[in-house]
Amino acid sequence: MEATMISDEQIELLLNDVLELYGYDFTNYTKASIKRRINRILAVDRFPSFAELRYRLRNDKTYLNRFVEAISVNVTEMFRDPQFFRILKEKVLPHLATYPYIRIWHAGCSTGEEVYSMAILLKEANLLHKSLLYATDINQEVLEKARQGVFSLSNMKQYSENYILSGGIKAFSDYYITTNGHVKFNEELRRKIIFAMHNLVSDRSFNEFQLILCRNVLIYFDKHLQDRAIGLFDESLETLGYLALGAKETLRFAPIEKNYKQIDGKEKIWRKMK
Repeated sequence: MEATMISDEQIELLLNDVLELYGYDFTNYTKASIKRRINRILAVDRFPSFAELRYRLRNDKTYLNRFVEAISVNVTEMFRDPQFFRILKEKVLPHLATYPYIRIWHAGCSTGEEVYSMAILLKEANLLHKSLLYATDINQEVLEKARQGVFSLSNMKQYSENYILSGGIKAFSDYYITTNGHVKFNEELRRKIIFAMHNLVSDRSFNEFQLILCRNVLIYFDKHLQDRAIGLFDESLETLGYLALGAKETLRFAPIEKNYKQIDGKEKIWRKMK
């Protein structure tokens, strides 16, 4: 099925349906990217027309997960926003070090670059041995890639620069082995990470954590779903635990805002005070 068979007007119609019916906001995605992904859904799931895809999406809530998986943009990198990781290292890890056991949740982990970054951060703070990282996403395909811990060698130069800027203290290459144009991160890091599917919109809390990270996921939710996800994080976070969001995300005007204190003026990290 050719990309020209779906029009910009049809894309807008479909994305408005998803926003109005389910609260997912994909309207800021680039039209070319969305068109490519929706055309792929039409072809792979064998819809004879756009109208039938729209009907299925409007009338079958179970199909929503499939649709969201297929059009979600999974953009991430190791030590993304190095200053964020530096603040974690300087202001958060010293407090986490006082716990006998540390539980961290990466919600919307995508292909896993940030959760491996966190494992390295914990390793260098001598905390990895008493930590467990839970990495969840709605997309099974990206979760499987994250679980393997295998990434393109071509990205390592940028990731190494990010690592150094974040305050890394070793050679970044110490954490992986290279083979056939790819790198595989050390098993010591992988053993401390549990990967699992989890839907922030419909699934419940599954543990209690000292640190929860969900960066650049909530920007695709409407206010109702944002409040629901933030409420889930609040339910899952210990008192005096930390919540980290993305650069364009905030707790302002959230029902739980009064119970949290922002610990850094620029980076979006809050501490649960009660």
